[in-house]
Amino acid sequence: MTRRPDATTADSMPGFSSRTVETPVGRLLLAATPAGLVRVAFELENFDTVLHTLEHHFGPRVPSTPGDITDVAATRLDEYFVGSRQVFDLPLDFTLSAPRSGRSGSFRQKVQRSLLQIRYGMTRSYRETAEAAGSPGAVRAVGTACATNPLPVIVPCHRVVRSDGGTGGYRGGQDVKSALLELESHSSGQVPGHSVVSPAGNPAVRGVPEGNLL
Repeated sequence: MTRRPDATTADSMPGFSSRTVETPVGRLLLAATPAGLVRVAFELENFDTVLHTLEHHFGPRVPSTPGDITDVAATRLDEYFVGSRQVFDLPLDFTLSAPRSGRSGSFRQKVQRSLLQIRYGMTRSYRETAEAAGSPGAVRAVGTACATNPLPVIVPCHRVVRSDGGTGGYRGGQDVKSALLELESHSSGQVPGHSVVSPAGNPAVRGVPEGNLL
């Protein structure tokens, strides 16, 4: 059971806004703090559970305002799913990327940050992702980092696949992962390959000082 913050603690928390958006892969929950988009959740994750977890971390949900980050994210996702957007120029809040302190939390955040370097239409294996994070032997830990990615689609863990050609697991289900990869391969006009790039001109990312956007 998630413990709700008391009034004193809640007053010091930033709060968050949220909304849902219909997409070709199902309804998504989008949540944002003042720092940026903090959570993208699939319906199978149970939106009520996700919202309670967000309240625990950030305090009460606050009303959305015109131009809210969640509204901008919804527009970006609409463009992505019709094949007209390959880059998400959104501020991101990575607070949930490493919920635990210590080495495991730090590595998880490092892996998720590195996912932002995988270009649209490209893929990278779990082993290659471990190598990019500086720990070639940490393939299982990379799988955990991808499975717990708080910003799926935006932070493209779906572009990390098995070295034998299989798609591997995904928070939204394997069918959704396959659909995202197929969308990107068709829109980019190429069969997914291996490439890592770091786009320039990224806005600040809370909790990830060297973070890049998709």
